[in-house]
Amino acid sequence: MEQRMKYLKDYSIEEYTNALSLRVPTPGGGSAAALTAALGTALFGMVARYSLDRGSTREVEHHIKKIVKECDKIQQTFLRYVDDDAKAYQRVVKARKGTKQQQKAADNAARKIQQKVRLLCYRMIALAPFLVKKGNPHLAADVGVAGELLLSAYNSAEILA
Repeated sequence: MEQRMKYLKDYSIEEYTNALSLRVPTPGGGSAAALTAALGTALFGMVARYSLDRGSTREVEHHIKKIVKECDKIQQTFLRYVDDDAKAYQRVVKARKGTKQQQKAADNAARKIQQKVRLLCYRMIALAPFLVKKGNPHLAADVGVAGELLLSAYNSAEILA
């Protein structure tokens, strides 16, 4: 990972998927899980933005604005995890030449990132019922797709953790 010229999160979609397909340790499943979570979160953010200014109550509008801010913040966190996971797994690979203690420490550090991915996925998935009920009704299917992306990321992170 250290030899890369730019962060994975800054790759184009084509660059990232090409990098993912190479016979190199990173990016791998953990990075892909974090990216999948970022996509689901971004889709929730889009739905929330389209749900603003649609004649809802002040309370609903306020809640949707909070969702937009939360999605933006967590989307960036997931994108950071795309690179954090790759760096952590590079340390796992390097630690294979070290002691059992070094290997265990590197494994634990990599697992912690996936635990964070799972927790944030869970937090994001919890937004779905509100967005379906109070959000733009034309985007209910997008809420479903976002939820599926987040569920996939959660399950992937579970496998890795």
